[in-house]
Amino acid sequence: MEIVLIKAAQLIVSLSLLVIIHEFGHFMFARMFKTRVEKFYLFFDPWFALFKTKKGETEYGIGWLPLGGYVKISGMIDESMDKEQLKQPAQPYEFRAKKTWQRLLIMVGGVLMNFILAFVIYIGVLYAWGEQYLPTANAKYGIVVDEVGEKVGFQNGDKILSVDNLPVENFSKVIPTVILDKAKTVQVERNGETVDVEISDEDLALLIKSKGVISPRIPFGFKIAGFSKESVGKAAGLLLGDQIVGIDGQKFEFFDQFRKAMTDNIGKNIKLNILRGVDTLSFAMVIPENGLIGVQRDTKDEAQVFELRTIEYGFFESIPAGVKRGFSAINDYLKQFKLIFSPKTKAYESLGGFIAIGNIFPGMWDWGAFWSMTAFLSIILGVMNLLPIPALDGGHVMFLLFEMITGRKPGDKFLEYAQIAGMIVLLSLVLYANANDIIKLFT
Repeated sequence: MEIVLIKAAQLIVSLSLLVIIHEFGHFMFARMFKTRVEKFYLFFDPWFALFKTKKGETEYGIGWLPLGGYVKISGMIDESMDKEQLKQPAQPYEFRAKKTWQRLLIMVGGVLMNFILAFVIYIGVLYAWGEQYLPTANAKYGIVVDEVGEKVGFQNGDKILSVDNLPVENFSKVIPTVILDKAKTVQVERNGETVDVEISDEDLALLIKSKGVISPRIPFGFKIAGFSKESVGKAAGLLLGDQIVGIDGQKFEFFDQFRKAMTDNIGKNIKLNILRGVDTLSFAMVIPENGLIGVQRDTKDEAQVFELRTIEYGFFESIPAGVKRGFSAINDYLKQFKLIFSPKTKAYESLGGFIAIGNIFPGMWDWGAFWSMTAFLSIILGVMNLLPIPALDGGHVMFLLFEMITGRKPGDKFLEYAQIAGMIVLLSLVLYANANDIIKLFT
């Protein structure tokens, strides 16, 4: 429960910040061109608001419906659907009375602020925390694969060499690169030979839906650092600091081999071989259905198994590096978005709502991870708002570009119907994404 609350808190804080920054972009350009802003709200406020106050011409508030936020700009067809105002003659302070290029800047202001915020955050993250990752070449013991990885064609112990014959520097980017670039092959070293693992569209569909397909293989070494509440191991007599060395006299070279032996012996009585000080002991126990005996592994020495690469950035070095990371994140997200429209990969089945977004945050509050996730969500918000769907900024931009090219402004009645249609489409997408989340909880 505590982990869920921490994830939820991070999600709420992050999205609230992004919504405020996005709406401030519209607000800033509107005020720059002397356009009246009647409301500036975090979250929507149908029927009532949780908080509101008025300063000058603008009412600031917090709504109760956490599906975003809005600024109500005078003389504009937006979420408020205020038709009465549009029946009156246009006033100089209204949106509809402004020049086309000014209205265009007002509409793209939110997206612009989201992209700027992402770049600023990435710069700050690199300056404060730098960058640390496992180079693919340094996963010296090869990989461990899950069930999906086996179906795709990987094997435990494979060493990743390249993706479509191009090296991938960061181990954690191997599978994302396969997915986003729709790779056809992954080159691995297997038993001293180079092997091509072929990736089909069906494989991509599996990879998109899966997590933890591959991970670095770890040598076996298990020192007990803690116990769960109902620990079979503790009940059998294990102590903190004991080192597990085998099962029924069988020893292991890698940790995944030990885990497989545990699952192969579910429901069976085994003898766990323990090194306690200089003594080798054996403890009898029955492996429960989950294949776990309720002990926590000491991972303090694990970081020393692999040679990680650490890059530190000075202030001026972090600026181009942060901007580069921002553009890379935009490019990656556009590739992800493109996958949604590919029927073969079935990426649309992986669309998620608030639960999926919340799960990208870690289960403990880590400021580095929080800001990195917030930067990426800012890019998602910016890209999504550029979609040419009425009710989104991109829809307004589409109609303004039409007006600039043709010299003709779409009629108010047409814009009203377009706004309603766009809101229906958006609501349907939100319902579909969150329904996917709920279905995944029970499957």
